[in-house]
Order: sequence, then C-alpha cells, then structure tokens
Amino acid sequence: MHPEMDKFEETNAQFEQAIAECRALFEKKLHDYRASWRILRPTALTDQLFIKAKRIRSLEVKKESLVGEGIRPEFIGLINYGIVGLIQLERGFADTVDISNDEALQLYDRYAREALELMKRKNHDYDEAWRSMRVSSYTDLILTKIERIKEMEDLGGQTLVSEGIDANYMDIINYAVFGVIKLSEA
Repeated sequence: MHPEMDKFEETNAQFEQAIAECRALFEKKLHDYRASWRILRPTALTDQLFIKAKRIRSLEVKKESLVGEGIRPEFIGLINYGIVGLIQLERGFADTVDISNDEALQLYDRYAREALELMKRKNHDYDEAWRSMRVSSYTDLILTKIERIKEMEDLGGQTLVSEGIDANYMDIINYAVFGVIKLSEA
C-alpha cells in the first residue's frame, strides 16, 4: 500500500485498475465480434457466468489447468459478463446486434461506475473485510449468486424477499474484481 493513501483509496485505485483492464479486453472483443452478446437470453447469460465460475472452482480444487489459462482471466470474464448481464436486464435481449460499439462501451462504463460506487459503500460498511477472505471464498460466493439468479429466473422474477437479479450481478462483479486484485497482488 502506498503510504500516502489510506486503505479505502488504495482499494478504489485497485478496483479502477482492474476494471480498466477488463474494459480494454471488452473493447477488443467488441472490435472482433461487435456486441454479439446482445442475442443472449437471460438463461444463456446465467449459464455463461456459471461456466466461468465453475471453471475457477475446478482449477482451485485440481490445482492444474490443461487448457493453459488460469483463474485470473476467468474472473475478468465474470466481470465483463456481469456488466453484460446488467445491460441485458436494462435492454432485454435482441435477435440481432442492435447497438454500436460506442453505445456498448458507454453502457459498460455506466455499469462499471455503478459497481465501483456500490463497492465503495459496502467496503466502508464492511471495513475491507474482503482483504482477509480467501480467493476461493469469492468463487463460492459467486457460484451462490449464480444459483440465486437461476432460481429467480425459474420463478419468473416472482420473488418474495430477494434483492433482484441486478443486485446479484453487481455482487458477482465486485467479488470478481476482488479476485483480480488479490491474484494481482500474489
């Protein structure tokens, strides 16, 4: 930690750095594929999040990757797909790519800022508790959030006390950012 920064400022800077890395990859993929994810229905998006989180857990348990990519890129994927999920919740899915790359990036930036602001509020209240957690706990919490989303989708959104799918996407994004930060520090 930089001596002139307090712990919250350091976390905010690390969060912004992690999101900048994720955004750079998102922008490159937009160049290559445009916003092809616009066709994803909610359940397909949830399953994509599940695949990424399940792979992280598998690598944590097996301690070996036969594909060659590690855990950190999967956390980055969770961040980007979590933001895509928030965009899809707002816009609904489409049958074709119906937004420009610039519009997709504007939406990305808006939801990344919202995730940062939520993290700041929660980090204040929880006083940096995430720093004492294990990365594997972020994975398990993300998988739990995905299971909750699946259940809410199966219920057609008719929940009794749930925060909603959007809140679960935000938590997935934030836990995944914490994973990126922790793995960058290791």
